[in-house]
Amino acid sequence: MKSCYWGILRGFFVQTLDKTNKPVKRQVNAKVQHNKRKENTAKMPAATGVELEPPPPGLEPQHRTLFTGDALTFLAELTSAFQCEVDTILKLRTLRKAQLDLTGDLPGFSAATAHIRDDPNWRVSPVPARLQCRHVDIGDLAPCDTDRFLQALRSPAQGIQVDFDDGNCPTYYNQIKGIYNVYQAVHNQFNISDAPAISHAPILMLRPRAWNMVDHSMMVNGKEVPGPLFDFGLLMFHNGSLLFQNQSGPFFYLSKVESYLEARLWNKIFTWTEHKLGLPVGSIKATVLIESVLASFEMEEILYELKEHSAGLNCGIWDYSASFVNKFGQRPEFLLPDRSKYVNMEKRFLRSYMDLLVQTCHRRGALATGGMAALLLPPDNNSALYSTVLHTVTRLKLLEIKAGVDGFMVYDMDLIKPMQKLFQAHTKGENQLNELRSDLKVTPEDLLIMPAGGVTLFGLKHNIAVGILFIEAWLTGRGHFFYKGQVEDSATAEISRSQVWQWIRHQVKLEDDGTMVTRALVQHLVREIMGQLKEAIHCRTVRDEQRLNTAVAMFLEVIQKSDFPEFLTTYLNLDHTFLSSQSLHVDAGGALQSKL
Repeated sequence: MKSCYWGILRGFFVQTLDKTNKPVKRQVNAKVQHNKRKENTAKMPAATGVELEPPPPGLEPQHRTLFTGDALTFLAELTSAFQCEVDTILKLRTLRKAQLDLTGDLPGFSAATAHIRDDPNWRVSPVPARLQCRHVDIGDLAPCDTDRFLQALRSPAQGIQVDFDDGNCPTYYNQIKGIYNVYQAVHNQFNISDAPAISHAPILMLRPRAWNMVDHSMMVNGKEVPGPLFDFGLLMFHNGSLLFQNQSGPFFYLSKVESYLEARLWNKIFTWTEHKLGLPVGSIKATVLIESVLASFEMEEILYELKEHSAGLNCGIWDYSASFVNKFGQRPEFLLPDRSKYVNMEKRFLRSYMDLLVQTCHRRGALATGGMAALLLPPDNNSALYSTVLHTVTRLKLLEIKAGVDGFMVYDMDLIKPMQKLFQAHTKGENQLNELRSDLKVTPEDLLIMPAGGVTLFGLKHNIAVGILFIEAWLTGRGHFFYKGQVEDSATAEISRSQVWQWIRHQVKLEDDGTMVTRALVQHLVREIMGQLKEAIHCRTVRDEQRLNTAVAMFLEVIQKSDFPEFLTTYLNLDHTFLSSQSLHVDAGGALQSKL
């Protein structure tokens, strides 16, 4: 009976999505489209129903450049066109989670979309020449960090993940500075001699915020604008046509897509935007990050919905692993063991996910990319530690190459050339689309089986530290930080706080001595590691200590909630403490000076 109610409600929401925003008339002539954009822009009326916060201190000229009358009108029309569908998508997520909780059902490959999976003939549209080789992208690059952004533009990487999501803290200042830095790069306005033209720089893979995030600086028709529409709209309005003219985009990463219906919504947004800006249909290309266990059962359908706009799929480890706690964390059979000891891409559930993603993409002519190497090379390239780190990254990335991926990401730019050489040594050509993996058979059991293992005191302390330090970083306007030789971002913070919450909920016992994981134990361990945390943030002032104490309190609040907060970033983005802290910092971009 419960499953029946779920089917009825889901069908209602799907019909609602299908009835809204019918496809616009398609045009394909690029010259006509370019002229059309000029006509559309010239006729745009003044934006109505729009409220926009004043510019952040120090960014008044950048704010004026981005928020012209035409840009505001475009954002208002984009938001008005799709706000209802965004709300529906979020309600569908809630409905799906409730259905899983109430029925105890498990996800599977849907019979309703079997015709898509069973049809061997369809393919995604070919990607442009500059997307054919995706060997090594730079990941977690928050574009508000101007120095690192410029360094990436001058690097030999194939692409740059211009990250407004996982590696970025979405303060008003950071969003405006980051979007303006992209504008400068595309329009060749960086006033330095060796800044490359956009046609010769690594491709920009623009990653707007995910659907769970709202933007607090702008309201349209009395509602805050969805974060991804704010980012996507400004990036496209100011840069889309020029990127297309330079055969360098516009290309995107889409975060935290959970179903083919969400891919369908993005496809509608792309088509609407292309029409509005006078670009040919299919100009926009997007790589979908499969970061949810539910999406792993709909990968073919996601590609199908984005056929004209697909640049492939991406697999990672920590957001995907955290989604198991998100969706099934109350169930003891989905207890995830210590990630520091028992969870890696060689485990069956993660290896099956990567294998299926590669097989699915290559079967449909789409590129498959792997996750980001978070380890950092030490400064001394003659040291034993340097050799150890390089060997570890090489081993893990070779595993992905042998699985058939067409590329992956690194954070440390010193890893770009070694990883490119690794690709050249073990593959032929620009990609591995010819690796079809036809002999592979992945079952629902393969995707859902949890690895064996327990919980260690080291792993518990490490998760506590990463969760607290991420919140502390957000309170200073930073979206990622460095800890124990690697970069940590919202993905590692999500898995860290998820595991602590789940271990308390199921009262697991430590392998070390049988001690039960409880709230009291976590509170005790926080006090025990406080000295390490202070050292990690270079705590020097009373304000530093107060901020760390605030982060501790927020972390303890999150991990003892009765109902699991779906996303840590959503929780923080709606928290008064974080919102009020934005006035205390204006330039987070220069805060990350050293990788160690």
